[in-house]
Amino acid sequence: MKRSALLVVDNVDKRYGAEFPPAVSHLSFSLEEGEILALLGPSGSGKTTALRLIAGFEKPDSGAIVLKGVPVAGNGSWLPPEARKVGMVFQDYALFPHLTLLDNVAFGLSGSRKDRERKALEVLAKVGMDRLASRYPHELSGGQQQRVALARALAPEPWLILLDEPFSNLDADMRADMRREVEKVLRESNMSAVLVTHDQEEAFVLADRVGVLNNGSLEQLAAPEVLYHTPATRFVADFVGEADFLPGEVQDGIVTELGVLEHRCGLPRGTRVEIMIRPDDVDFEPDDEGNGIVAGRKFRGSENRYALRLPSGARVRSSQASTRVVATGTRVKVRVKLDHIVLFPVS
Repeated sequence: MKRSALLVVDNVDKRYGAEFPPAVSHLSFSLEEGEILALLGPSGSGKTTALRLIAGFEKPDSGAIVLKGVPVAGNGSWLPPEARKVGMVFQDYALFPHLTLLDNVAFGLSGSRKDRERKALEVLAKVGMDRLASRYPHELSGGQQQRVALARALAPEPWLILLDEPFSNLDADMRADMRREVEKVLRESNMSAVLVTHDQEEAFVLADRVGVLNNGSLEQLAAPEVLYHTPATRFVADFVGEADFLPGEVQDGIVTELGVLEHRCGLPRGTRVEIMIRPDDVDFEPDDEGNGIVAGRKFRGSENRYALRLPSGARVRSSQASTRVVATGTRVKVRVKLDHIVLFPVS
């Protein structure tokens, strides 16, 4: 059964002054009930601006935002943040230092004090923090503060949760644990969410779909595996995962310095292209007559990542087993084993 659209962002533009390029440009996407969507991109790509527009902290210059069928911004409509039924988890958690965890979560709830405290305890229990309800934020670890911030956002029973780089202040092990816990709470609550991050792994682990932003524009919005295997643009190919780009020319196949790749791309003969190659697409064997040289190796625990220099001077990377060690300077035969070919014409 198809879920209904909870959030619609329609052709939204936002610029901070006429002398600056748009922070977001022609931004359009929708979010379904119960879906988790991640906005992924480098610093300055427009991720946080998009989140602030949805939350109501910024007004769009053009375009419209509709939440659960209600226009909240654009085309003459405007609802302030407190009227949008949107919960927000900030990067720095933004907990009140002078309030206990119970009072932090109860803050902003309506009803009698007893009702507010009961509701706050229920939500704290969802994130495993009810036993620490009488503590203050400074008495907690970063991960515990994150749980409380999520509980506070969930307490008013919003239609949508927005998460702004929520794990960036945690160490690597804690980030992985918190991703699992936050996803579990969101899924069990059937809560819709928009996550902003620059961390590809974070986006892929948490989100049903991922949108890649570049200079304020949405370059592609798709499931994580689609972004990785079939990127729509060269920017997405380069930003999502690790990629090298091998020059080629369209003939009967695609002629490259690593051989002819069989592929019917529909481009005219003679068209120059770049073929995307992931490190797991490249293999090699020592060979005194080979077409490459091992230029370097980085041990990454679970694997070795080799840099291979080709006759043209171009380099490609190759993922190999962590136990396979080949000395730098070794001449090798480089092979490309592509299950499918992604290419981009060179203008």
